Amino acid sequence: MVKKKRVMITGAAGNMGGETLKFLRNDLAKCELLLFDLDNSTSRHKLKEYERLSGVKVVYGDLLDCDLVYECVKDADIVLHIAAFVSPAADEFPERTMQINYGSAKNIVDSIKKSGRAHVTRFVNIGTIAETGDRMPPIHWGRVGDPLKPSVYDYYAVSKIAAERMVIESGLSYWVSLRQTGIMGPAMSKIEDPIMFHNCLENVLEYVSDRDSGRLMRNLCISDIDGELNEGFWQHIYNIGGGESCRVSTLEMYQVLYGKLGLTNLDYVIDPKWYATRNFHGQYYLDSDKLEDYFHFRRDSIDYFYQSYLDNLGALVPVAKVITKLPGGQKLMGAMIKRTMKKQAVKERGTIRFIEENDIEKIDAYWGSKNNWEAIPAKVSEMKKFADWDKVIKLDHGYDENKPTSQLNLEDIKGAAKFRGGECLSTDMETGNWAGKLDFKCAFDHTFTASPKLMLEGGHFCPQCELESWNYKERAKREPFFAQVWNPIQSKADGREYMKSYQN
Repeated sequence: MVKKKRVMITGAAGNMGGETLKFLRNDLAKCELLLFDLDNSTSRHKLKEYERLSGVKVVYGDLLDCDLVYECVKDADIVLHIAAFVSPAADEFPERTMQINYGSAKNIVDSIKKSGRAHVTRFVNIGTIAETGDRMPPIHWGRVGDPLKPSVYDYYAVSKIAAERMVIESGLSYWVSLRQTGIMGPAMSKIEDPIMFHNCLENVLEYVSDRDSGRLMRNLCISDIDGELNEGFWQHIYNIGGGESCRVSTLEMYQVLYGKLGLTNLDYVIDPKWYATRNFHGQYYLDSDKLEDYFHFRRDSIDYFYQSYLDNLGALVPVAKVITKLPGGQKLMGAMIKRTMKKQAVKERGTIRFIEENDIEKIDAYWGSKNNWEAIPAKVSEMKKFADWDKVIKLDHGYDENKPTSQLNLEDIKGAAKFRGGECLSTDMETGNWAGKLDFKCAFDHTFTASPKLMLEGGHFCPQCELESWNYKERAKREPFFAQVWNPIQSKADGREYMKSYQN
């Protein structure tokens, strides 16, 4: 009898983890499941039904508990590391965020090595679209390898960058980092938090549904278990996205959602001055089809989110439709919605709070300057709206991407390092070796080691610059590579250095 493969899922009670579990429970003839999550009432409630299933083991605990993690990991064939401390809570506790998101990934990698199975255990790391940060138009199309630019105050993204760097350089034979985008579904439709105003009206996202995310994880596992997964899938970074049917701007999303309530004039419901104009995250992907080609997981479009939103409102939907048909009804309904939304915007981390308190550091981060905020029109109808959404500005990665990777040599790396404002200090390199570490110096004279894969495919470069501060204006002056994601969406007067407040 063939021994079943063991799949460990961290964050099994969470949004993406829970959907993964729903799919994999139908494959218990092929695999055993070890479900890991925090020991709290929410996790126990969500995982209670799985505790009774044959072939499923549920472990409640902390991923920072090295001994417990090792006991769970040592016999795992596939580890799906989905658990994370996420925004907006993560941004309020920087040190804790780094401890959890970096520390948990490191504990798993260390446990895999300690088990003696570093050459066979599959480790699936979940990264985030937030690693590449603000990609407002006209640079709203992106791909893996673009510069990493976590938004100011986004400690979730900072911690995920550190974790991904560690995974890529771990030496494991079977690792992969999947950068997750915005997950749409019932959970997203219920968000009530000031972070909703950080999402710029002309920002874009290529969302993916919670269900498709779970299907992706399931298909990855079963494809590998069945021996059908190409070896070339491993040791790479991929963007998770729902494809063309899941691409939408924030303003377009509001137009559809409020339109379903009978609100056709957004001036009644949206005040543009409440919304940031930069410093969030999001992009349309040039390369998200790569995962679809491997795992054929896409089923949902953005309509799934719209329906989730209406389902969440429930009986309010027909009432709103009646009111908005009455004379003056749209204005009345819009005023009611705005009052509700303003309750979030005036809270801590709320954009109205930043303005009322004249918090210049926050104002500079989210609008560039007070003058920029003052120039925002009071009505959506008065906004100068971007329209050329299909135009792709493909960023230069600083080397000849048409050259086979097997022919990549030291001169290619030296040129790429120079494009990043730095220098490759190594004097020799095995041609085509993407995993071997080389010595570098960055534009700020920090020295470090990194593999070509980390730099060219991952978009990483100097770890010290990444950990110390957000110093994007100065980096753009010194690094042509980074300037591509700064100069097109910032004025020459915008930008300051923000120190990062945590201990690594």
